[in-house]
Amino acid sequence: MQINDINLAFDDLGSGPAVLLIHGFPLNRQMWQPQLKPLADAGYRVIAPDLRGFGASDAPATGYSMDRFADDLVSLLDALDIEQAVVGGMSMGGYILMNLLERHPDRVRAAAFIATRSNADDEATRLRRSEMAAQAERLGANPITKIFAELLFADATSVSRPELIAQVTAWMRGTCPHGLAGGLLAMRDRKEYTPLLASFRKPSLVIAGAEDRAAPLEVARVLIDALPSCRSRIIEKAGHMVNMEQPEIFNKTLIEFINSIAG
Repeated sequence: MQINDINLAFDDLGSGPAVLLIHGFPLNRQMWQPQLKPLADAGYRVIAPDLRGFGASDAPATGYSMDRFADDLVSLLDALDIEQAVVGGMSMGGYILMNLLERHPDRVRAAAFIATRSNADDEATRLRRSEMAAQAERLGANPITKIFAELLFADATSVSRPELIAQVTAWMRGTCPHGLAGGLLAMRDRKEYTPLLASFRKPSLVIAGAEDRAAPLEVARVLIDALPSCRSRIIEKAGHMVNMEQPEIFNKTLIEFINSIAG
């Protein structure tokens, strides 16, 4: 669908109250494959877009920011005639969710923070993201894929599910260099949201993997402690890709949360 200045690809499955799922970096909407049918079967309309620069969506050379990602999603909800959605954001998707809660709170019915954090980058991390963005533009996806592939999975997953590792690695390797660079710069420049968490009054859920190296438990606990009306679930034997590593537990947790606020 033409959204703002780009073609945005998305899945739209099921009927009922809307659930919007926002993928992480450097991934795409296919990461939500284990969630689409269970959520639809539970009575919900699931929208899973590819953010600009990722998956099958257009990848402009410039213009990436958390504001732009969030505004694209609001425009997509408008185009689909969806007034409000339960929004789940994984990792970078969680940063976009916080942007939505600050700038478009009326569009968010409830918030699920998945393998994410509220703090902004420190200076060393900002510099590293700048260097990685330049590297992505110059060398393509392979160097970025190597770095992120080592952060995404629990140790047990790496041993027991090589096919999952291969699939996710292929998604990352297929990401357009413009999208990689744009996503890195958007994350570098994102806002510090920790002081604002107490102002996010929507029902919220925090899901974290017990073995997450990219968003470790201490950053999940910041969200859990600061968000009002917050439920939480730490899922064992899961890393950053918690929704794919432990889909049954993840889906049960998410659906129970959505059921609790959908009435």
